[in-house]
Amino acid sequence: MLKVDIITLFPNIFFGPFAESIVARAIKNGKLLVNTVDLRDFTDDKRRTVDDKPYGGGPGMLMKPEPLFRAVETLKTDDTTVLMMSPQGVVFNQALASNFSIEKHLLIVCGHYEGVDERVRETLIDMEVSIGDYVLTSGNLPAMVLVDAVARLIPGVLGSENSKDDESFSNPALLEYPQYTRPETYREMRVPEILLSGHHGEIAKWRTEASQRRTRQRRPDLLDE
Repeated sequence: MLKVDIITLFPNIFFGPFAESIVARAIKNGKLLVNTVDLRDFTDDKRRTVDDKPYGGGPGMLMKPEPLFRAVETLKTDDTTVLMMSPQGVVFNQALASNFSIEKHLLIVCGHYEGVDERVRETLIDMEVSIGDYVLTSGNLPAMVLVDAVARLIPGVLGSENSKDDESFSNPALLEYPQYTRPETYREMRVPEILLSGHHGEIAKWRTEASQRRTRQRRPDLLDE
């Protein structure tokens, strides 16, 4: 079982997305445990202060180090990998999701405001992770994306263990081939004959070639890499 603790200022925001579909199934089946932690519970003043003005001036507020140090040090064990969702981090991809899916404990820090005190980055965080080159209001949505992508790769979560092997990025250099289902003809658009032939070797060849064509058209950068 993978345990995920998420340190956030908005713990209730996760209830909806994690209550449906594959993530909910993984939790129900005991493959995944997700716990949201309110950072304000680790403050020591009546106002439950988690942010302050940056030294040297500048816009916005920074998350203070004291609550984050207390929270991480309380939750961390010898099996913990501490992640922080940040636009400055390593760009999240399928390979990282696969690596995270075999961890025992992920502790995810969700930044907010203008970011966190640099001492948090230097001392507490094992890896900063970004879901793309853009900025969101907080790390909550990126954390949801990460958990969703990781959960479906945990052994036993998907209905078929082969499902994840034929998807886009399961082979890092190829997008997934086109897929069709019934009816064979819809509005004069027919399913390719090869997929109706029953010749598994030829179907596999067609799918490989179709993946290569689609990748060349849509993401040639993957082939270059």
